Amino acid sequence: MTGFGVCFGAAAAALFAAGASAQYDDFTYDYDVDVELVLAVDISYSVDEEEARRQREGYVAALASEDVIRSIQGGPMGRIAVTYVEWADSGFQRAAADWTVIASEEDALEFAARVAAAPLERGHYTAIGAAIADSVQRIESNPHSAPRRIIDISGDGPQNQGLPLEQARARADAAGVVVNGLPVISTGNGRWVRPVEMNLDGYFEENVITGPGAFVLPARTEAEFREAILRKLVIEIAGALPSPEELGRDPARPANVSETGLAP
Repeated sequence: MTGFGVCFGAAAAALFAAGASAQYDDFTYDYDVDVELVLAVDISYSVDEEEARRQREGYVAALASEDVIRSIQGGPMGRIAVTYVEWADSGFQRAAADWTVIASEEDALEFAARVAAAPLERGHYTAIGAAIADSVQRIESNPHSAPRRIIDISGDGPQNQGLPLEQARARADAAGVVVNGLPVISTGNGRWVRPVEMNLDGYFEENVITGPGAFVLPARTEAEFREAILRKLVIEIAGALPSPEELGRDPARPANVSETGLAP
C-alpha cells in the first residue's frame, strides 16, 4: 500500500473509532447495513467517452481498495449497501450496478467488476436535480435499512436541465439523505474535462450538497479524481466529516469545506 493509503486508512479508522459510539447510541438491529450509498456519476456529453471510462476506472479502483474495505469492515455491522448510477438528462438515470451488500474484499471486487463491465451509454444534458431525486427514490425503495443514507454525486458542470435543485435537495432532506459533491474541475484545455468558467466547487456547495455534515471534495486532474474518490468513499463509510489534512489543505485556513480543493 502507498504511504498515502497507510496514512489515510489509519486516519479514517481513528475518525470512525472516535465517532462511532456517539453515532450509534440509538443503534437497533432494525438496520441491516451501516450505510446506504448511491454513487451517482455524470456521463453527459460534456464528459467524452474516454473520460467517462476513466471515471469508472477510478470508482472501480477505489471500491476494491484496501482502505475502503477496511472502513466497511470497521463499522458496527461491517457491511454497506451500494449502487452505481450513471446519469445525464432529466430522464436518464441508469444503474450500472444495482444495490449490492459489500462486506468483504470478494464482495467489493465482484461489485467493481459489474461496474466495469456495464455497457456505457451517454446523455446530452446535465440534470443534477433529477439525478438527486432519482437517487433518493432508489434509497427509499431498496430492501436495506441503515442509520446513514448518502448520495455521492459527481459532475463537471452546473445544471442545465430538469428538476430545480432546490426541490431536489428538499426531497433529500425530507428523506434524511445526505448529498455530498465531487465536482470535476479543469482550468486548462486537456482531455480530462472541459474547462469551466465558474467556481464549480462553490456552485456545488451552494446548490447541490445538503444534509448534516455534507461536504464538497473537488478534483482538478485525472490523478486527483482517483484520489478524491478514494478519500470521499472512506470518509463517507467511516461517517466522519473530513479534516483539513484529509482534504489536502492548510489547516490554518477557514473551515469552509467547499473551498478545500486538493493540492494542485
